[in-house]
Amino acid sequence: MKSGDKMGIFRRLKRNVSSLIRRIFKKNSTRIGIYGPPNAGKTTLANRILMDWTEEEEGFGEVSHIPHETRRAMRRNGIVINANGGVVKLDIVDTPGLATKIDFHDFMKHGLKEEEAKKRAKEATEGVIEAIKWLDDLDGVLLVMDATEDPFTQVNVVVVGNMEARNLPLLIVANKIDLPSASPQRIATAFPQHPMVAISALEGHNMEELYEAIAERFG
Repeated sequence: MKSGDKMGIFRRLKRNVSSLIRRIFKKNSTRIGIYGPPNAGKTTLANRILMDWTEEEEGFGEVSHIPHETRRAMRRNGIVINANGGVVKLDIVDTPGLATKIDFHDFMKHGLKEEEAKKRAKEATEGVIEAIKWLDDLDGVLLVMDATEDPFTQVNVVVVGNMEARNLPLLIVANKIDLPSASPQRIATAFPQHPMVAISALEGHNMEELYEAIAERFG
């Protein structure tokens, strides 16, 4: 059997199990936010979770190489994950990319006209404020970092510190391990006080390990 056929069978089996659990599982949902800097792969991860555990594939919108494609928080309720004998029912919130500076000139470098770039910068700024406000309504956070980049950035340090100050359970997701320059160990070394799982949300690598960690951390 081809690997693609095996994955198809595996996904259908998980969906059937998830559907059954949704009918009998009565525990209140755990509300989890997906946070991180722009283009770390937050929406790709959110869509991957939906694809693996529901019938949706792009319920959190499209991804883009242009920063701040997601400029409003998007939420999906009642996603049931069954991993390693643990079951957790999640309300997942995909948040805009966090940044300490948003300059409309950066959008113009990606080919946007000045008017559209200014509009996008304004929306992105509002999205960052909204994402921070959502922290008051969450039970835990998946913090997505690009494993190809230096984790010692102002954004990452501020976000981790903010979540620690709020005593929010945190699981770091080192994304993009399918790329040759990825080094998830740098992230683990930078933030050793928090558990970390290395994945490729785009390719689906190590997703089972992530689901097990989510069930253990937030279940």
